[in-house]
Amino acid sequence: MSNDAAALRGNWNYPTSVKFGCGRIVELPDHCKALGIKRPLLVTDPGLAGLPMIKDAIARNEAAGLPTGLFSDVQPNPIGKNVEEGVKVYKAGKHDGVIAWGGGSGLDAAKAVAFMAGQTRPLWDFEDIGDWWTRADANAIAPIIAVPTTSGTGSEVGRASVITDEVNHVKKIIFHPKMLPSIVIDDPELTVGLPPHITAATGMDALSHNLEAFCAPGYHPLADGIALEGMRLIKEWLPVAVKDGKNLVARAQMMAASSMGATAFQKGLGGMHAISHPLGALYHTHHGLTNAVVMPYVLEFNRKVIDEKLTALARYLNLPNPSFQAVQKWVLDLRQEIGIPHTLRDIKVDDKQVDKVAEMAAVDPSAGGNPIKVGAAELRQIFVAALDGKLSA
Repeated sequence: MSNDAAALRGNWNYPTSVKFGCGRIVELPDHCKALGIKRPLLVTDPGLAGLPMIKDAIARNEAAGLPTGLFSDVQPNPIGKNVEEGVKVYKAGKHDGVIAWGGGSGLDAAKAVAFMAGQTRPLWDFEDIGDWWTRADANAIAPIIAVPTTSGTGSEVGRASVITDEVNHVKKIIFHPKMLPSIVIDDPELTVGLPPHITAATGMDALSHNLEAFCAPGYHPLADGIALEGMRLIKEWLPVAVKDGKNLVARAQMMAASSMGATAFQKGLGGMHAISHPLGALYHTHHGLTNAVVMPYVLEFNRKVIDEKLTALARYLNLPNPSFQAVQKWVLDLRQEIGIPHTLRDIKVDDKQVDKVAEMAAVDPSAGGNPIKVGAAELRQIFVAALDGKLSA
């Protein structure tokens, strides 16, 4: 570990208790005990479940007198059944807390398991609509420790999970304030094994969170400030992380930028996520990659109302000739540099469900944060442009 990476270490309360730094996963048993967890259930995805990092963590917990269960039946876009099965395992093992470990899918599934472990109503009764979250028994939500292994979704600092309703093929956001993990262990060493294409896709997801939050209308200077610095870190470090996955400084800075994006987007998201969610549900596309592909088309659509904001962003990023066009050029150049395709057809999305995608995007909660008011017609226009690779001059 370089001296630079060693210096990127801290304990933050922002927006929850974050233990940031290389090698800090060894603290897991102490943090379980701090939350009063005696029998944790570690929830992750099948790809991670067999890796040494999981075996080591469970062994370390066992040595500290914390018998730890493992549940990993989680799809890349987790479905309701994954959550139900996890709750069964949680109850059968008499567990009293959840260790949410992984990328966005593992974290989202784990948070939903912790949330549902003590509820009597079905999962979809807690969709992020109005005050539906008040239906939950807040005292029955299990404590959560989050351990992210990708730098993209920022789900470790979020109060919601995105779960696919497999019957209706719709991604739904399940929300409750107490779904925010009590402790986050941000250990950049855990992201070193991520292949370049996943590093690229998840990094662009972090960019989409920061960028859409910054562009969202409304007064939230705290979110704007976090989003600006998150984007600067991504500009500087995402190409490095993709090129050299063992660079711990790049890994650490991207992990911070990911959490920053999820902290900022309490201000709102927009058309990128509104379109990405239905495509994930219908075509099983990777969420971050989908956001990356649609990004310039959404920016182009919103141009007339975000021109001033993106000019300010260009100045902050030290781009030549600060303007909307400077930011758009940076996005396009970055995508090309790290291997992001230019059109949705390149990621196996077709034009057979254009109207359905547009209708689903229009009712997605993210659509409400778009800088220009959008309905099915406008989102259809963006979707078709992203299918055909048509960007205005």
